[in-house]
Amino acid sequence: MASHLRVFTALCLLSTFLCMVGFAIAAPNLVVEGRVYCDTCRAGFETKATEYIEGAKVKLECKNYTTGASTLTAVAVTNNKGTYQIPVSDDHQEESCAVMLVSSPRSDCSEISDGRNHAAVVLTHNVGITSSVRYANSLGFLKDVPLASCGQMLMQYALGVDD
Repeated sequence: MASHLRVFTALCLLSTFLCMVGFAIAAPNLVVEGRVYCDTCRAGFETKATEYIEGAKVKLECKNYTTGASTLTAVAVTNNKGTYQIPVSDDHQEESCAVMLVSSPRSDCSEISDGRNHAAVVLTHNVGITSSVRYANSLGFLKDVPLASCGQMLMQYALGVDD
């Protein structure tokens, strides 16, 4: 009876292990997540007037440090909250990776601005981060004409005031 219990226990442990391995293989190693916004005040950063863009396209690209050759390219589209997620199945420790703006569905907010057009991401498990999600800084398109309320709102940020 005891040997049957040991065999049963061993089989249960083995099946649990195999299920965990199968899940790990089927699931992506990492997920890059970020947001795309419309800089409605042309401030260069997110404000209370920021609008997040649904349907914006972003591209993730990784390049080999030594050769500069592209090793990964993936495109994603933002959801109704301006958020995108890009699953990544391999480790990219020896590569430089970044997410960049591709296009905006908004004709009034489609200008790509230097400084908010790309965000570096580290795509390896070998950096002491236990989460499988890698958050990229928000990326922003510029609105062609700032909102009328922007001047007053930006005064609340006390920009340019040294006191």
